[in-house]
Amino acid sequence: MTLEEFEQLVAEALETLPPEIVEKMENVAVTVAYAPTPAQREAVNLDPHGSLYGLYEGIPLTQRTTHYGLVPPDRITIFMYPMVRIHRTPEAIKDQVRRTVLHEIGHHFGMGEEQLRRLGY
Repeated sequence: MTLEEFEQLVAEALETLPPEIVEKMENVAVTVAYAPTPAQREAVNLDPHGSLYGLYEGIPLTQRTTHYGLVPPDRITIFMYPMVRIHRTPEAIKDQVRRTVLHEIGHHFGMGEEQLRRLGY
């Protein structure tokens, strides 16, 4: 799978979001990268052999105050290599991309890991 094909899967996952979710997403950019950087891996305390499919970096909507402003966009990064290394079929990769996009958007809305795992993301 090429990076361009992977980017298309992320775009498709975003296109399937309900309008009420899209309308509430504020100051957040969704990007694609081949793999997490060492700094990103360290930020989430990922062990050397661990996989990271996505990462939300920013201030969740639930933590923003009236003083929030003039800040760069939050960033959701979806990582290609860990997914294609583990999930071998195009269907499995597409399903994982969607789950990961939803998981990271959940963080943007202030949801924690435990809550997202209970929801299947």
